[in-house]
Amino acid sequence: MTQHGDYRIEPRVPGIDDYLRLRDVSGLSPFSREAAEKGLPNSIFGVCLMNGDAVVGMGRIIGDGGCFFQVTDIAIMPEHQGKGLGKMIMAALTGYIESQLPKTAYISLVADVPANRLYQQFGFTETAPRSVGMARKVR
Repeated sequence: MTQHGDYRIEPRVPGIDDYLRLRDVSGLSPFSREAAEKGLPNSIFGVCLMNGDAVVGMGRIIGDGGCFFQVTDIAIMPEHQGKGLGKMIMAALTGYIESQLPKTAYISLVADVPANRLYQQFGFTETAPRSVGMARKVR
């Protein structure tokens, strides 16, 4: 467990309610409860940023377990942002990546600007123009 002032990292995937709440208040796209109930148990690794007993931030790693992984769901409640807590979450996720994932694993993420500067501090580089991120929703 990592601690920074009144905040600490717990290595666990957030619960459904915390996950949906954090995505909403931090401005990430919404998911249905049904989708979260199905997806969260399939996480490779997750962290909760705690302030006392409250979950105020999160991050997850998803993937196939061997070849491909994606850092996702980096979210912090607005009133707790700007305190270096994103670095705390990324440090915990990076620690897991470096100690637990295969050396040949491909780890990706989709970075919103200006968060790309945070991810660069942890070894992530932009892939364009060689490749570009693409996305599709079901409907």
